[in-house]
Amino acid sequence: MATHKSARKRARQSIRRRARNRHVRSSVKGAVKRARGALGSDDAAAAQTAVRTAEGALRRAASKGVIPKKRASRQISRLARHAHQSGSPS
Repeated sequence: MATHKSARKRARQSIRRRARNRHVRSSVKGAVKRARGALGSDDAAAAQTAVRTAEGALRRAASKGVIPKKRASRQISRLARHAHQSGSPS
């Protein structure tokens, strides 16, 4: 365990940061999973909404530094490509 005052503070901060990042990462995963599921269905409107929601979640997570910006961009690109191929405009 940390012994210096500053080290104890850093440990507290990292615990809070880790919890926040885990929550954001989990919600992003859920949004992407819902978007992929919606793209598999026949409802184009629901797919479009789900892809938009997932894109927003990915961009927010990337801007906060929870996930790398390039990873978010790659996932958004793949979702958009899949949405375009399935015939629903994104």
